[in-house]
Amino acid sequence: MPKTPRPLRRTALTAVLAAAAMAFSLTGCATYDAQSPKSAREAAYKAADDGKAGAGSQGALPAGAVDCRKAKCIALTFDAGPSEHTPALLKILAEKKVRVTFFLLGHNHVDKYPDLVRQMGQNGNVLGNHTWTHRRLTDLKPDEIRTELNHLDDQVEKLTGRRPTLMRPPQGRTDKKVSKVCKELGLAQVLWNDTASDYATTDSALIHKRILKDAERDGIILLHDLYKGTVPAVPGIIDALRAQGYTFVTVPELLAPAAPEPGKVYRP
Repeated sequence: MPKTPRPLRRTALTAVLAAAAMAFSLTGCATYDAQSPKSAREAAYKAADDGKAGAGSQGALPAGAVDCRKAKCIALTFDAGPSEHTPALLKILAEKKVRVTFFLLGHNHVDKYPDLVRQMGQNGNVLGNHTWTHRRLTDLKPDEIRTELNHLDDQVEKLTGRRPTLMRPPQGRTDKKVSKVCKELGLAQVLWNDTASDYATTDSALIHKRILKDAERDGIILLHDLYKGTVPAVPGIIDALRAQGYTFVTVPELLAPAAPEPGKVYRP
């Protein structure tokens, strides 16, 4: 990603995202420890059974929450919104009665569509942080990381009254330095196991096929609502996964009764 926070046109952002994702998939490098949603959930139940439930563990599910020990849960998440396609996505989600987790991008998105940010935070959806300008956090100094994350959190809190507690690092790039800053800021990091590389295609049928191929219980799906082919694929993805017995939950619901722990990286 660019070294300066200057705006990127959508075509430029798409190209950068595609190149970065390819580089990440080829290197496979990672300098962080991750916990799966399932293991976090099981640890919370064990702590409750042992009478040791404390910080980061609620010990019991919130009223009305899905029990992912029993249900075949999967979390649908969207990065880099809001965008011009978000209203159509919100309509689909409302009609399908699906709650999702949005990881919001700041410049040219949150600042451009403030009313959509408010709408995205309704109906049980969860708003997370995807930085202000999509800079690769592992390349930044701690103060620069704080600026990227705090700016987004400040604006979302101003618009919705709620401050994000989840963060998705651009390109999935994180390390101990990023985790330390996230811990200071009260942000848990959320990665994924299932994506369609929708930044590189407008073929909705292909996006649908790719998501179904890698879907799994306790998984986290990554899509982007700013790309033309993505939102039209969502109804079919929801219907097909429901036909396979999946229940859609937000990321905090996937972890429950564990609470997302600041600084920790969660990855299926």
